Amino acid sequence: MAVTTRLTWLQEKRLQHHFGGKQFSLLYKASVHEFYSKNLLEKCCNQGPTIIVIYSENYVTGAYLLDSLQEERDVPVILFALQETEISEYKIGSHRLETLFYDMYRNAFENKRVTMSSKVNEELGLPEPCTTTFQECEVFRCEDLLDKRKGEGVTGTLLFAMSTYKPYKDMVHQIRILLLGPTGAGKSSFINSVKSIFRGHVTNQVLVGCDATGISKKYRTYPIKDGNDGQCLPFILCDSLGLSEKEGLCEEDIVSILKGHVPDRYQFNSMEPITSRHHNYIHSPSLQDRIHCVAFVFDANSVEQLSGEMVAKIKRIRREMIKYGVVHLALLTHVDSMDLITVGDFPDIYSCVPVKLKLETVQRKLGFALSDILVVSNYVSEWELNPVKDILILSALRQMLWAADDFLEDLPLE
Repeated sequence: MAVTTRLTWLQEKRLQHHFGGKQFSLLYKASVHEFYSKNLLEKCCNQGPTIIVIYSENYVTGAYLLDSLQEERDVPVILFALQETEISEYKIGSHRLETLFYDMYRNAFENKRVTMSSKVNEELGLPEPCTTTFQECEVFRCEDLLDKRKGEGVTGTLLFAMSTYKPYKDMVHQIRILLLGPTGAGKSSFINSVKSIFRGHVTNQVLVGCDATGISKKYRTYPIKDGNDGQCLPFILCDSLGLSEKEGLCEEDIVSILKGHVPDRYQFNSMEPITSRHHNYIHSPSLQDRIHCVAFVFDANSVEQLSGEMVAKIKRIRREMIKYGVVHLALLTHVDSMDLITVGDFPDIYSCVPVKLKLETVQRKLGFALSDILVVSNYVSEWELNPVKDILILSALRQMLWAADDFLEDLPLE
C-alpha cells in the first residue's frame, strides 16, 4: 500500500508556494516507519532540501531545511506554523535535527513531544505552552516544480507527433478544427499559442483584444506551418465571431460552417446568416471543406457566470453537432490565473483540486463528459516560450486531432 501524506491538498499547495514553488516527495512517515529519530535520519539524510511537518492536535508546525539533512552537521532552518491556511515563519539559523524541536528532553521524538521556546511560539503566533504532544511527523524532499529539460523533452515528443500525424485513412489532407465560444474566451489566443510553439517563438498573427464585441469579425482559417521547414501541418484552426446571448455568431452560420459552405474571410452579420446567394458561398463542399472537430472555448475563471441564455444556446448548438455527427470538446483557457494555480502545477494540472472542481462545473452546467474537457494557458503577455505551457497546449491539440479521427472513422462508407 502506498504511503500518503496527511496534508490536505490545500495545505500542501500553501506550503509549496510559500517556500518558492516546490514539489514534495514523501520520504518518511512516523506512523509507518516508527517514531525513532534514527529511522528518520536513515531515510532523510543527503536528500537535498527537505521539509519536516509535525501534526499537533490543533495546528501544524515544521521546519524547512535549506540544505540536506545531516546527522553530524548543522543546516540552515526556517521554522513555520500552518494554522488553517495561514503560514507564519521564523528563521532560526543553522541547527542539527536533535535541537530543532525537542532539545529539553531525551528521547522527545520517540515520546511524541515538541518543545519550542516562548520566543519561537510568539514569532509563529502559537499559543502556550511551549511543550506539546504530536500525533504524526512526515518528512518530504523538496524539488523544483519545473524541470525545464524534462519539459522540453516532452514538448519535442509532442511536436514530432503533431508534425507526423496523418488524418484517419488519409480521408482528408488537413483536419479542420473550429473554435467556438463567448467573446473574449481565448479562441484567437489559442491559435496564436499553437502558431508560436511551431514557429519556436511567440507570435501574435491573429488579432487579440478585449473589445466587448470581440476582435474576430470574419471567419478565418489558419493553416499552421512547421517552423523547421515551413511546410503546412496536417491541421487548420478555424476562428469565428464570438457567441453572445443576442448578437454574435448566429446558429444558422454555425451549421453552414460545419457543412463547409462558409469561405475563408467571410464577414459575419449577426442579423443575417450566409445564404447560397452569397458570391463566395461554397455550394458543393468536399469532406476537406467540412469541420471535423469543434472546440468550445471558455475562460476558466468565468464559466460559472455564463448566463442562462448562453447555456441554452450552447446546448442547442451541441444538439446540432450531434445531429451532424461532429465531435466536440470543451477547452478552458486562463487556467494559470485561477486561485492557487501556478505554472508549476501544470505537469499535474488535472489532479489539482480547483481544476477538478472547474471540470465538474462544466460537466454539470453544459453537459460535457469530464474526459472531453481540456485546460490550457495561452500565450498572452509572455515574450518567451515555456515548455510546460507548451505541453498543455499541444496535448489539447492532440486530443482534438484524435476526436477528428473519430469523426472521420464514423462517417458512412460512401
